[in-house]
Amino acid sequence: MCIRDLAYSATRIDPALVSRYLDTDSQQILPQLILTHSPLFAQIMFFGALLSAIKSCASATLLAPSVTFAENIVRGFTPGMTDRQLLTVMRWVVFCFTCLVTVIALNSQASIFSMVEDAYKVTLVAAFVPLAFGVYWKRATPWGGLASVLLGLAVWLLGEGWAPEALIPPQLAGLGASLVGMVAGSLLEARQKGSQSLQPVP
Repeated sequence: MCIRDLAYSATRIDPALVSRYLDTDSQQILPQLILTHSPLFAQIMFFGALLSAIKSCASATLLAPSVTFAENIVRGFTPGMTDRQLLTVMRWVVFCFTCLVTVIALNSQASIFSMVEDAYKVTLVAAFVPLAFGVYWKRATPWGGLASVLLGLAVWLLGEGWAPEALIPPQLAGLGASLVGMVAGSLLEARQKGSQSLQPVP
């Protein structure tokens, strides 16, 4: 039985509970159903599995951008970095990202679903293009990746703040800006290096 079936069963088991939480906080329907209509052992299993899933998702969501940032951005600007130094940088980036998302979560009034949705929007506008181009485009450079991350985030945040209901959703505008930043930044860096290599040696 999946979560969808459990949530649907709540309308059959306790319609009053569903109507009470549907308009105020629909996320409470399933936990309240488990708390009021299941034995203690089932409650322990359900909430244990729920906490395990939340911790697993949180761990993966923190580690993926942290490792990506340290490996592809920080190491790109410091090519002489040793593995020990890279590991230290990764740990600090994970710590900083953890503090940042904790502050955001504590000060946000959005639902868990909305926050998870926003987290994947960040991945779309800031990580997708650098990862894809870094793997498949030979001319991608660290400056192009940095420009892609910064431009994508900036356009997305401006769109969310000023025009969240625009014809082009802010996350798609951020994705387009990230693409422009990657291509422009990489080509400009390659052009600069090419012009420097053509200068006469004194």
